Amino acid sequence: MTRAHLPLFALLLPLALAGCKGGSGGSSSTAAPSSAGGAPTPAPSGSTTPVSSSTPAPAPAAPAPAAPGAIGQVFPPDNPWNQDVSALPVHPDSARFIASIGATTNLHPDFGTVWNGAPNGIPFVVVDRTQPRAPITFTAYGNESDPGPYPVPAAAPIEGGPNGTGDRHVLVVDTDARRLYELFRAFPDGNGGWRADSGAVFDLAANTYRPAGWTSADAAGLPIFPGLVRYDEAVVQGAIRHALRFTVRRSQRGYVHPARHFASSSTDPALPPMGLRLRLKASFSTAGFPPEVAVILDALKRYGMFVADNGSDWYLSGAPDPRWSDANLATLRRVRGDDFEVVDTGPIVR
Repeated sequence: MTRAHLPLFALLLPLALAGCKGGSGGSSSTAAPSSAGGAPTPAPSGSTTPVSSSTPAPAPAAPAPAAPGAIGQVFPPDNPWNQDVSALPVHPDSARFIASIGATTNLHPDFGTVWNGAPNGIPFVVVDRTQPRAPITFTAYGNESDPGPYPVPAAAPIEGGPNGTGDRHVLVVDTDARRLYELFRAFPDGNGGWRADSGAVFDLAANTYRPAGWTSADAAGLPIFPGLVRYDEAVVQGAIRHALRFTVRRSQRGYVHPARHFASSSTDPALPPMGLRLRLKASFSTAGFPPEVAVILDALKRYGMFVADNGSDWYLSGAPDPRWSDANLATLRRVRGDDFEVVDTGPIVR
């Protein structure tokens, strides 16, 4: 099976899927991943600023699903995403941060099979060196985006489906080049290219980060793909060996490494900054949870999860897959905010 056009959830994606969770009760905010006050952070000298506007074109039928294990190691073992934080000290403001997110609010699996007629979660596609590159026109934050072209297939899966009205993330993993390409608010332009509000490229074999103050396809300036709960890890491999990603409704004007960008004008110190890292308390019992959910909880104890975007509180991100058991994933809602603690991983950059 070729890996040139391999979206994970293709078994789910009819041509005319609609719907998104970005409204009431939705996963991610539909606002752009911008800096304080909704305006982009000024770009460093030498950045590029492509501009255009967008009208979605009908998406072609989706290709076949990706083979588990084809992706391999995401970032070096010493990358922050792969760091074991189970023994790090608790942040002195842990209780205050947890309270601001919601100590009695339940964790919510923001992924699964289908929600509101569309694949539930943030999809991705796996490609190789044979994938042609498509021109990318940036419509909002080109001064903080990595210029195209990107190897995005014409049938690349879009978060929320082809008619989605939310964040419309498009994620592409090139397993030959070991590169990750991510787009925010992406639309096919009808001419073989894509329009997107912003885009970022990450070297999966290196510890490199966005320039300070730059967004990505995510508000925190982080990559999205490494923080997803994936079926091939949680079920097929039976282990998740990296941190995860979640959203909060309100955040402060600041970020913690490896995040590079804030998404709020609030100076309230009780609110979490982007990149804040939380872990599930070691005392939390995983007994009685379905096996794949226990794998997720174990990862949250060992690697934790990053505040990555503004959205609904305690929404844990994952990739859609028709093989998930939505009933099993729903048991994650037994976990409450006060079952977590904030890890001290460094100062807040404001």
